[in-house]
Amino acid sequence: MDLQLAGLNVLVTGAGQGLGRALGMGFAAEGANVAFHFNSSASGAEKAAAEATELGVRAIAVGGDLRSAADVAELVERTESELGPIGVLVNNAAATKVQRFLDSTPADWAPQIDVTVTGTLQLTHAVAKRMAERKAGAIVNLMGDSGRVGESGLLVTATARSTTVGLTRSLAKELARFGIRTNAVSLALVRTDNFDEHSGGADADDERTKKILAQYPLRRLGRPDDITPMVLLLASPLSSWTTGQVVSVNGGYAMP
Repeated sequence: MDLQLAGLNVLVTGAGQGLGRALGMGFAAEGANVAFHFNSSASGAEKAAAEATELGVRAIAVGGDLRSAADVAELVERTESELGPIGVLVNNAAATKVQRFLDSTPADWAPQIDVTVTGTLQLTHAVAKRMAERKAGAIVNLMGDSGRVGESGLLVTATARSTTVGLTRSLAKELARFGIRTNAVSLALVRTDNFDEHSGGADADDERTKKILAQYPLRRLGRPDDITPMVLLLASPLSSWTTGQVVSVNGGYAMP
């Protein structure tokens, strides 16, 4: 199926590694030009951009701290000056930490709120203003299922992620008049190259992981290629009558 993404310019945040990188490559494989955003994973984003270019599209690695308004303005300007108008924004970047709430301090909370909430708001505001002027655009927000159903040991992360639901639905209602669609994809655990950081270091064969898998009807964790098709579809013009939705892609871990 042709998703009609060829020639569109896509900005994917947190795309120097893991799921973000896979999403960027997925768009490139469909013929879209891609800006792989990174904060600290410069080499990964640059390598991804080089690989995407080999697919016959234009691609760049663009750095910036989403907590900085100046960085956000610069990365959006560079993306549009080198690729062209941003047609699709994928908000994937987030800060997470596995930690019991009673063991945490405000210093632990700040990075998660600053990146996941404030950073996403700043970038979305900058890109949406340009989309509104052109009266076209699609935004896809990534979030964790912890933000929908709660998760022990991820309370602050869940709090930050839960804002994605309100953001997605509010953007959908407010920006529809400008031809901008906004949807979200909610995930459970996805095994990526930085899986250990987000799972607390669980090994695939240890007892803890077996207990985790028992919570999934499909009896496995997700892979980046399980998530990519849904994100591409929601970004596609084929989803032109879909907005304000939160779609779960989670192996059955949580069912609305």
